[in-house]
Amino acid sequence: MMALGLSWKSIRHRGFTVMLTVISLSLGVALLLGVERMRSEAREGFTNTISGTDLIVGARTGDVSLLLSSVFRIGNATQNISWETYEKIAKNPQVAWTIPLSLGDSHKGYRVLGTTGDYFDHYRYGDKQSIEIVSGNKFEDTYDAVLGAEVARKLGYGLGDKIVLAHGAGEVSFVEHADKPFRVTGILKPTGTPVDRAVHVSLEGIEAVHLDWDGSGGHDPSTCNHPGHDHGDHDHGHHEEEVGGMDRLAAIESALAGDDEHSLEPEQITAFLVGMHSRPDAVFLQRSINTYEGEALSAVMPGVALQELWQVVGVVEKTLLVISLFVVGVSLAGMLSALLASLNERRREMAILRSVGARPIHVVALIVGEAFLLTVASIIVGIGLLYGLLLLARPMVLEKTGLQLGLGMLSGRELLLMGLVLAVGVVVGFIPAWRCYRRSLSDGLTVKV
Repeated sequence: MMALGLSWKSIRHRGFTVMLTVISLSLGVALLLGVERMRSEAREGFTNTISGTDLIVGARTGDVSLLLSSVFRIGNATQNISWETYEKIAKNPQVAWTIPLSLGDSHKGYRVLGTTGDYFDHYRYGDKQSIEIVSGNKFEDTYDAVLGAEVARKLGYGLGDKIVLAHGAGEVSFVEHADKPFRVTGILKPTGTPVDRAVHVSLEGIEAVHLDWDGSGGHDPSTCNHPGHDHGDHDHGHHEEEVGGMDRLAAIESALAGDDEHSLEPEQITAFLVGMHSRPDAVFLQRSINTYEGEALSAVMPGVALQELWQVVGVVEKTLLVISLFVVGVSLAGMLSALLASLNERRREMAILRSVGARPIHVVALIVGEAFLLTVASIIVGIGLLYGLLLLARPMVLEKTGLQLGLGMLSGRELLLMGLVLAVGVVVGFIPAWRCYRRSLSDGLTVKV
């Protein structure tokens, strides 16, 4: 303790140099902790996107591709699956529930998800948390829409507002379903997942906007790529042209009025989620779906696909972590340089301490104590900088990426990193301490000033 007291007094007499050293090292510490916090939050965000789902089923593709297109709404499915196949798998006695997903339209850059009421009952995220509607209700009529939290917040929508879907999933679309607007009937609670960035409508609504549609109000199946519609052949298109306008209009009105319960049933969907009565049965159903002879299908387990996805994304976070460690290393090297530079100025000080009875171990403890105090101060300031930056950056990061940065206590991994920085800082202090120890008492007393 006496050595630390002397170290503190010595540091106080070199305030400017010490301040620069602490600022340099604390910036490195803040960067290191920031990268680690982003890494852990991003990983948690990935793993929390979907839970409680045993299988994701879609057209034959890679595991990661199916996960990205169906759950994260990134990219597009190359093929769709027939409604007949979906119903056959959904009726399997081992299956507890299913959630059909139909993608292909958008609204001002946000994906439109066609599904059923089972989505609100069975979809889970995080620690098996269910999605909640904070205002309004889930869709009941054909042209009802439920908005994710981010969609409602950024576009300023409220209950009762009218929205128009656009054909395709691009951020900019010049082809809209303006003749069939939807009405906002519900807004979801924020989840920190892609659910916040989706417009949810019924499968019937998806079918309805594509009835008799060619981008200007007329029906042209050859230009419609939506999962619910099969292009068919030229004979089919010719047959459509032969149907009288009044007959076609009457058929559409009958469908929307619900006179024919099967008229708005989709022909195809993009993918669907499956929940099992018994989770071990998912392995057997997965094998059965992957070898299904009716059409080429892929069934993936979300947990396995998420791990595979993280292995790809994890390369970036490891690179950032290595860069942060290098920054901390450079800062520690700067602290070492400052301590070594101060030795020449302090040779007489050390010699006087030796002359009044201080042992070599005391001198070593003095130098190492300074390195210890400088490192501790830098860690404390760096942690303060981290939380300050998190407070400032949270709203922007949430808005741009949907990632919720936590302000909780340091995690075990973060504490381990700080312990490593402290240990290296103390080890660095032994280098100037050893040089000081090697110098003789007479060398210090004969220094010219």
